[in-house]
Amino acid sequence: MSKSFFVGGNWKMNGDKESLERLMCTLNTASLDDRTEVVCGAPSIYLDLVRSGLDLRIGVAAQNCYKEAKGAFTGEISPAMIKDCGADWVILGHSERRHVFGESDELIGQKVAHALASGLAVIACVGEKLEEREAGTTEEVVYAQTKVVAENVTDWGKVVLAYEPVWAIGTGKTASPEQAQEVHEKLRAWLRANVSDDVADSVRIIYGGSVTATNCRELASQGDVDGFLVGGASLKPEFVDIINARA
Repeated sequence: MSKSFFVGGNWKMNGDKESLERLMCTLNTASLDDRTEVVCGAPSIYLDLVRSGLDLRIGVAAQNCYKEAKGAFTGEISPAMIKDCGADWVILGHSERRHVFGESDELIGQKVAHALASGLAVIACVGEKLEEREAGTTEEVVYAQTKVVAENVTDWGKVVLAYEPVWAIGTGKTASPEQAQEVHEKLRAWLRANVSDDVADSVRIIYGGSVTATNCRELASQGDVDGFLVGGASLKPEFVDIINARA
């Protein structure tokens, strides 16, 4: 089954109106591979600005949401609010949410369930820390994280799975293409054994962790790497080269 390549940009807590207008202008005027699905994760306060400013061929994601539709949850945003701003995606379970803000697997699973029930598509992130890789528990960690996501998915057609080794995020260290392929292949095998053949064959498993214009083509050539979740480089013109990694 043919899967479209998927490139997400996670802008994190970066940018202001002026710099984001420039970035959107770059993306809107660029020649982008039309076989690649592109989604930009904007800071929540700029979701409206970004959805109205970006060409409609580019999707927009929030970087997080809560597990409830509304209520006394100061500082949180709901999937309903994200949709009201015109965005169709949300990034959930990013390592910074897990390790900086202490989000548990259980909470991330609840968020996945509520986001999907509310009609958002989800980029669900999994990945091991350096000490976990060095201890040889990578598979155990990512399988456990993936299991909690899978238990809360009703429609796999609206889910992209992002493998992001925590030790490679923003560090300049990238998993080698072989390391990325190995984990992606194992994640697909886990989906085959625990969900279904159809899901294993159709779900896009994307790689995140210091992806740049320099390394994206080699990473994109791996059989089980179906795209990228890009951090710092998604704020730069080189994001266009990453989007076109398979062109």
